[in-house]
Amino acid sequence: MTALDVVFRYGQHPSPATFRALQGVREVYGIRLIRFDPREQTIHVEYDASRLSEQTVAGLLRGAGLDLREKLQLA
Repeated sequence: MTALDVVFRYGQHPSPATFRALQGVREVYGIRLIRFDPREQTIHVEYDASRLSEQTVAGLLRGAGLDLREKLQLA
């Protein structure tokens, strides 16, 4: 297993339906952690890179209805 982190900035605040859909994303094999920072409008995802790619993670988040704007560089 290769754990990686990615952080995205989102635009619109997630709706209740989006939060419910994100519960399903949490169940995807390879997603280890999803954490929101509403003040910064970011979502942090820890995932298993041997199972998922960064593009797949972004696609899962978009598919759940999250308004992703940009990937942020981790310090």
